[in-house]
Amino acid sequence: MQTKTFIDNDGRENNFAIEPKMYVTDGPQAGWTDYAEKLNGRLAMIGFVALLIQEVLTGHGIVGFIANL
Repeated sequence: MQTKTFIDNDGRENNFAIEPKMYVTDGPQAGWTDYAEKLNGRLAMIGFVALLIQEVLTGHGIVGFIANL
């Protein structure tokens, strides 16, 4: 594999002179996106149902369950 190099004005070699192609999307990439909010809500519902099932099966809430370990 042949790599291209670039010698700058100070005589230093730069193997990374060729930059990758960049692309821009129209949608937001960070923050409170619809996908992140839906995923967070779904995981919260799963956790809440899991706590309810644990309480029904053991007869203790989460604090009582941890205290009895």
